[in-house]
Amino acid sequence: MKSRTSIALAAGCAAGLGVVSLSHAASAEQQEQCPNTEILGNPLVYFPYPPGLIPPDLCSEVRRVQREGDVIFKEALAEWRALPSPVLNGQPPVLEGVGYQAVALLGKLENYDRSMSVGKDVACSFCHMPYVGFTGPIPSIDLGPVAMPGSMHFRWGKRKPQSYTYSPYFPRLQYNKVLKAFFGGNFWDSRSTGYKLGSPDAEQAQHPPVDSDEHGFPDTACIAYRLSHAEYRPLFELVWGDGSLDIKWPPDTEAICSTPEGAAVFNGSRNTLHQHMTGSSWGTPPSDEIAMPVALKSDDRAKANNVFDHWGQALNAFEASANVSAFSSKFDAFLAGTYTLTADEQAGYDLFRGKGNCNSCHLDARGTALKSDQTDTSSAPGGAPLFTCFGSANEGLPRNPVIPFYYETKPDAFNYTPNPAGFGFKDLGVGLFLRSLSGNNPNTDWISYAPSVDGQMQVSSARNAAMTPPACPNFQRAFFHNGYVKSLKELVHFYNTRDVFSYPVQSGHCPPRTIEKVTCWPEPEVKNNIDMTTGNLGLTDHEEDLIVIFLGTLTDGFTTPYPDADKYAGNCLPPTALSPPPPPVSAAPFPLDLTPPPL
Repeated sequence: MKSRTSIALAAGCAAGLGVVSLSHAASAEQQEQCPNTEILGNPLVYFPYPPGLIPPDLCSEVRRVQREGDVIFKEALAEWRALPSPVLNGQPPVLEGVGYQAVALLGKLENYDRSMSVGKDVACSFCHMPYVGFTGPIPSIDLGPVAMPGSMHFRWGKRKPQSYTYSPYFPRLQYNKVLKAFFGGNFWDSRSTGYKLGSPDAEQAQHPPVDSDEHGFPDTACIAYRLSHAEYRPLFELVWGDGSLDIKWPPDTEAICSTPEGAAVFNGSRNTLHQHMTGSSWGTPPSDEIAMPVALKSDDRAKANNVFDHWGQALNAFEASANVSAFSSKFDAFLAGTYTLTADEQAGYDLFRGKGNCNSCHLDARGTALKSDQTDTSSAPGGAPLFTCFGSANEGLPRNPVIPFYYETKPDAFNYTPNPAGFGFKDLGVGLFLRSLSGNNPNTDWISYAPSVDGQMQVSSARNAAMTPPACPNFQRAFFHNGYVKSLKELVHFYNTRDVFSYPVQSGHCPPRTIEKVTCWPEPEVKNNIDMTTGNLGLTDHEEDLIVIFLGTLTDGFTTPYPDADKYAGNCLPPTALSPPPPPVSAAPFPLDLTPPPL
């Protein structure tokens, strides 16, 4: 077992682990373009990727998104300072008058605070910006690697960031024995179940901070530690009580919270997927010192755990507010009787809930008329439909071979290997989670259902699927969990023709005289449990376009401006082509190359 002193010393000498030497580090010019590539004073860059895989504008785009988030963060600080002093009244005590705003504003500050990551460079908003419906904000990444890089440069996640919008409305994960299906939860694989806090969305906020490929903290207590030093600490204590952040921190806490999850100095990783792929296991940790690197006494650990729960609850309040889930689209105005759909929008809507069969999963609170001779006799939509069924489905998506996670087969400077399996990794979605391989399953009763849900991913809300920065309607976006589809037109065409143009090939290997994503769809990554209600819908090209037009009516910001949608400060013309693609799947694993591309 390593002592506290040896952990701190090893953290300070991380470059001495012998994995990344200075000759492989970023140049001074690259460090200028990529802030915080120096961790604990040592320039460390993880780059096992083949040439052309990582967008050449990555570092400049990272800095752009950081600047945009900083602008919103400073505005939120000003909002907090202008907030009238609330009065604590009643039993149970309530912050009367502005309590609602105070909690949501606290969540907003947390969302845009870069210090809530191991390198103090990645806020939650880095992967979730408002001008794209709180999903990935970098066009070249959407066009190429899809997943986002984390605070440890450059570890990448394995999936596209999911949208925040309307996520607070998803219920706790449950299994319906009659329908033999799971409903609820958050994340693509529903691993945020809400079993403890009662809110999958609040629990979702707790995962990225301690994800080795995202914020990268090695201990949940690091959130409480950074909050205790935050400028808005008084707001946190106003909401959650005086003294809630009064924790006795060990002197090595900053060193620990500045060392990424998975570092060898912590005696291994708690990432269950990593354990599965390496064959390693924690078993029974010899002490809390290893399971939780920050050595807190039991009462202080309890306080830090409460802070971590409150962190998630405040973020949930922000995401449930009109800042994120606004119900301000054309369709909402249509429901209110203050907007009439255009002829094309109405035709698209009729197809959406008819021939296109979209409404079977993306529910609008009306019936679905599948036959041309049927008359829709269902009632007008009730309430504000969320355009999701809260369920999951395997749509038969091909593997996306340009996700960097597939190439992370070598150890980084901290002796951590994100994906030892390489292209042997298969994303089983909900089935992965139920086996406790992408999160810990809190219900043993669910384990037996894993084979029946392999490949299933959450049915996201269709709301804001078409959202782009107001001045940039051609902003490049990506869709589905692996971002294989690059436009709503491609998305509808996939649903329409997946089985018509199906070929037993991997992406990049469609037969001659076919065009991938037009007249050729490569084989599914997960071939069982495929949803067969789509794949051969018989839509014409024009009918596909009409459905895309209707999806645009679900974009918030029509009845009132969408908060912070104007913060995009990048190029309004997306990249026209991806750099030369990596070797095909059959060529994996690709040899290690630690030389960063031109930036």
